[in-house]
Amino acid sequence: MEEPGFWDDPERSTRIMKEAKNLKDTVESYRRLETQFEEIGLLIEMGYEENDPEVIPEIQEMMTEFEEKLENLRISTLLSGEYDSSNAILKLNAGAGGTESCDWCSMLYRMYCRFADKMGFTTEVLDYLDGDEAGIKSVTIQVNGVNAYGYLKSEHGVHRLVRISPFNAAGKRQTSFVSCDVMPDIEEDLDVDINQDDLRIDTYRSSGAGGQHINKTSSAIRITHIPTGVVVQCQNERSQFQNKDKAMQMLKAKLFLLKQQENAANLSDIRGDVAEIGWGNQIRSYVLQPYTMVKDHRTNEESGNVSAVLDGNLDAFISAYLKWMSLNGEKK
Repeated sequence: MEEPGFWDDPERSTRIMKEAKNLKDTVESYRRLETQFEEIGLLIEMGYEENDPEVIPEIQEMMTEFEEKLENLRISTLLSGEYDSSNAILKLNAGAGGTESCDWCSMLYRMYCRFADKMGFTTEVLDYLDGDEAGIKSVTIQVNGVNAYGYLKSEHGVHRLVRISPFNAAGKRQTSFVSCDVMPDIEEDLDVDINQDDLRIDTYRSSGAGGQHINKTSSAIRITHIPTGVVVQCQNERSQFQNKDKAMQMLKAKLFLLKQQENAANLSDIRGDVAEIGWGNQIRSYVLQPYTMVKDHRTNEESGNVSAVLDGNLDAFISAYLKWMSLNGEKK
């Protein structure tokens, strides 16, 4: 940063400063853990010297906190993918199940917003479509924070809910599905060649919150890349031009990731809308009746506390996924 001409290229200097901050934060986290470990050791020695059993609960509490922080730091070392440190763009689409699935989509939207809050991330809605009777048909959010994509990439796939339907007078058990598509928000100008003739650009009236302006103008943008079928949408900005710029950035990122795939079998890892949003394609099941359990079908990670998971406590599932990816040597 002290080199002459460092600030002449704002894009490069911003990228380097961001990388430097991430490295400093990681080192600082390690040093805080080192200090905490030494403090625990001193407290144990004092307890032995003074033969004081009353320090045991305090030591246990400190150890629990230390182990949690150590595990978080250890997991962060698995985030070594090229875009793991980037912000994330997460899209939810209600699938088989009608109104039930739209309600399930709104529950997942709440879960990911709670997770983002817990991690200190911020969220912004890029596109939003209400369900016909209740819930959400589709929603796209951007999650801003260091390693947001690295953590949330584990959520890519179809999520299945089993419960007694609140929309069914007979009280029957119902199964609902929602697809979750996750991609990194790649900020740099990607070298992606897009033929304008391959694009279909539609404008429509925004459906989300945003006051009078957002509801009176057709400023929302939907771009379809005809050869691949990739569709991106944005409606959060006030002007049509801003929405188009953001949508094009999202499209370039998707096409760039698709280009990185060496064979068609990996295509579905990037495009969550390829697989049918229904039976046999789920990555995780959330069961509320006749028993309570959340199970990830890739890692076999389970939790009996469904309420906690739906409140955004996804750490165990994300950790298990990152370990699974690391052990399987798959491309992150």
